[in-house]
Amino acid sequence: MQNVLKIGEFAQVSQVSIATLRHYEKLGLFKPAVLDPDTGYRYYALDQMSYLNRILVLKELGFSLEQIAYLIKEGISLERMRGMFQLRQAQIQQMIETEQARLTRIAAHLYHIEQEGKMPTYEIVPKNVDQLFVASLRATVPVVGGIDHSFRKIEAYLRSHTIFPASPSLLLLYSRSVEREEGLYIDVEAAIPISNSPPDNEQITVRTLAGGLMASTIHTGQDLFLGMAHASLYRWINDNGYRIVAPPRQIRLRHEEGLDPAEYITEVQFPIAGK
Repeated sequence: MQNVLKIGEFAQVSQVSIATLRHYEKLGLFKPAVLDPDTGYRYYALDQMSYLNRILVLKELGFSLEQIAYLIKEGISLERMRGMFQLRQAQIQQMIETEQARLTRIAAHLYHIEQEGKMPTYEIVPKNVDQLFVASLRATVPVVGGIDHSFRKIEAYLRSHTIFPASPSLLLLYSRSVEREEGLYIDVEAAIPISNSPPDNEQITVRTLAGGLMASTIHTGQDLFLGMAHASLYRWINDNGYRIVAPPRQIRLRHEEGLDPAEYITEVQFPIAGK
């Protein structure tokens, strides 16, 4: 018989086990092209490969074999399969990012445990800062990835109006991070200082940040370890008779894309006043 293969040969070509082919046949999902009545040998045609590939794609997309049988019977189109694949691809990518964020948090927690009793020394400096004219975006975003996404939105908006940053970008922190099922989230305002005034849009606000007295320190290293700088500032503020009067700020002095996070330099500022 031409253009047909024995079940073992077809299994090798298709990289599907003989047991799987027999199971699909039993379900009526994928039958041999020829069944020799004398020997009982099963033969599969090469042109059945495309049909089998549809089954395998749908299986990888998470459908049960019963659902696959129904979809194929209904004549699912290649266009629809492509759309389903793209949706599943996005879901898997989100799962990867969520788990990567989880691993990053675990690493940070382990680091803090290792550093117990070895709190790095931060030099705290009270300083007056000028007001800042900024384009900003406030949102509750994932701690990992969400903040950079906010900055990219602002940068794209400024480029569209041919406006360039006047000084390093900064964050205003309105809440502590909140644990959700999909990861850590935080209410944060990303801000980029500017000289010219573009129009507001639905998300991006142009406003003036107040100046005033700040308790300030410099942190070198990954953003996930900024909590140690915050803890040092809180302690200094309490010990020196001040109170916090506005959201803390993180000025990204050195935070270029592609830079090793261990080389990030961030100034942390707490707006303060006397008690």
